[in-house]
Amino acid sequence: MGVIDTQKALDIARERGFDLVEVAPNTQPPVCKLLNFGKFLYRIAKQERQHKAKQKKSEMKAIRISINTGKHDLEVKAKKIVEFLDQGHQIKTEIILKGREKQHRELAKQKLQEFISIIPITINTMEKPKSTPRGFFIVINKT
Repeated sequence: MGVIDTQKALDIARERGFDLVEVAPNTQPPVCKLLNFGKFLYRIAKQERQHKAKQKKSEMKAIRISINTGKHDLEVKAKKIVEFLDQGHQIKTEIILKGREKQHRELAKQKLQEFISIIPITINTMEKPKSTPRGFFIVINKT
């Protein structure tokens, strides 16, 4: 419609049954639109819901093992990791040391590396396990 006086634009909007909505307030002169504001808000909310539904949700899942965890139990936990990775989650694998086990940190590292080698799919892991006071952990992502 071009550059119109504010009062005249409001009158035109009322005649046609629309609202006068400022869409670009920082320009010179400000840009306004004639539209049904309720429908406009509804469309924006609908678009946000669609974008939210399309977002991939990812959680950090945790798997704990110890030095004494048996081979079969490690295999079962490795299968569970594959399921989590297929769902798009990250996995934090922890090896927990209790009591006198804390003196054998090298065994814990070996056990963690053995566990990671059991996982049957290609994974992207950190370079080396991170140390904590209670043991080690490593974060596993699917490549």
